[in-house]
Parts: sequence; structure tokens; C-alpha cells
Amino acid sequence: MSSSHTKSQTKSKSKSPAKSQSKSDTKRATLTIDGVQLQLAHPDEFQHHWVGQEELVKQLRAAWLTVDPLDLPLHPRLVGKPGVGKTSLAYATARAMGREVYLFQATMDTRPEDLIITPVIADNQRIKYVASPLVTAMLRGGVCILDEGNRMGEKCWASLAPLLDARRYVESLVAGIKIKAHEQFRFCATMNEDASTFEIPEYIQSRIQPQILVDFPETEEEYRILKDNLPFSEEEILQYVVDFLQRAHRNGERYTVRDGINVARYALKLIKGNGEHPLRAYKLSLQMILGEEAVAYAE
Repeated sequence: MSSSHTKSQTKSKSKSPAKSQSKSDTKRATLTIDGVQLQLAHPDEFQHHWVGQEELVKQLRAAWLTVDPLDLPLHPRLVGKPGVGKTSLAYATARAMGREVYLFQATMDTRPEDLIITPVIADNQRIKYVASPLVTAMLRGGVCILDEGNRMGEKCWASLAPLLDARRYVESLVAGIKIKAHEQFRFCATMNEDASTFEIPEYIQSRIQPQILVDFPETEEEYRILKDNLPFSEEEILQYVVDFLQRAHRNGERYTVRDGINVARYALKLIKGNGEHPLRAYKLSLQMILGEEAVAYAE
């Protein structure tokens, strides 16, 4: 279940400034291809867990599996409503496989060069080439999660076409190099079902298969997700929120576990900070987080 934004971290970055990095850290940070030195991205590390729905984990792992030296991994797309845990599923599965994970957040403003290599001006006024999380995952044999991929336009997808078929490479016009993917590189894209997205071109749809549907969890799984994200919560609040979410699901509403976590978290703050009664805190939080129309499912 996804409940927070990610922050890229590495031990070398958190323990000491760049100037005091060890030689091994420096080697990890840069790589030279055809005479062009690339500054690599850091893997993403955050506290997301996947609870329940083990069948989805099996489907994703199977897509990334190779069954023969001549076989190639598939590039699945995870589809579903915002907040159902698509990114958490991909991240947790990749980490369980012992792989580095690189997250790229797609937007309507994403450009092809953002996906591959971006030139920046260094301190000495020379151009430095910075590899995207996607390219870094390609070079290091990690997993790239292209988050909300259907928010970016066709030009961006076209730049990824050779990566997502048997060629497994991308080309950077900015740096003038071709980058081949490591044999252990894996890719998946998450896609939201809402009106603010683009239609994926057919030639790309055939490259990002299979489609794995991430739907609302069952009651017990939803409770476990809330408990996992809010282990400090009062039991009463968790039960209120689970009951609300299950009623909303049955009535076709789009409220997700992410919404439930936010409702529970704010209710707990109202109880702790303002001394509110749990039931009143829950209903007040529901109204302020999700709006008046959500309160109809509180009883």
C-alpha cells in the first residue's frame, strides 16, 4: 500500500558529503560509456510493504522471470485506481528479489531526455551528463518503476520503444551514445484509471505486457494494510476506517486504502492533540480529508 512520497537515499549520501565519499562509492556514482561520463542516480529506499493479495506478487515475479538463456523478461503494466498500491506492489516485489529499485515519476511535462540523460552545468562550467533513474537501473541491473506512465506523451514512449523489445537499448541524442540494458534489468509501469491520462500508443501497449489489475483488497487484507501502516493506531479508529472503505467499495466509490490511512492518521492527531472522542474525531477527519459526501458511508 502506497502512503508517502519517496526519497532517494544511499549510505554514502547520508553519512558524509560528496567530497569524502569512498572510492567504491565514487565508482558507483559515475560510469563512462563511449568516452562520455555519466552521473548515476541513487536507488530509492522507502518504507512500503505489500500486505495480502499474494497472487499479484506471483504474477509480477513471473513476468520478470526468464526461463532460458535466450528468453527475455516481460515489461508488465500495473493498472488500477490511484492509491490501491500499484507502486508498493512493484517496489516490495523487487526488493524481495534483492534488487535495487529506481522510481521515475512520469508527468505531462516529461521529455524524452528526462527519461534518458539530462545535461547540466557543473561547477567548472563544463557540461555534466546525468543519467535518469531508468538509465541507472539499466546500467546497474536494477528494477525501474515508471510511475503513472500514462501521464506522459507519445514522444516519451517512442524513446523507450527499443528498450521494451528485443533490442533492449536506448539512445541519447543529447550525449550521442547508445546504452544497452544489463541482462538483469527489469521494468514495469504503473497506470492510473482516471481522466487526466493519455492513451498509450498501440505499438507501446504490445511492449508493456502483461496487464496486472490491482483492485481493492478484501476486508481482512484492508485491515492488515492499515495496521501495517499505522501500528500505533487505536483499534477503534482502524475498525471505523475499514468499515467505511468496505461500504464505499460496495457502492462503487473510488476511495482507497491511501485515503483511509490519511483519515485514520488525522483522526489520531485530533484525539491526541485536541482530546476529541474517537468517533467524532473519525467523522470530522473523514469530512475534512474526503469531503462531506464521504460522511454518508460513515454509518
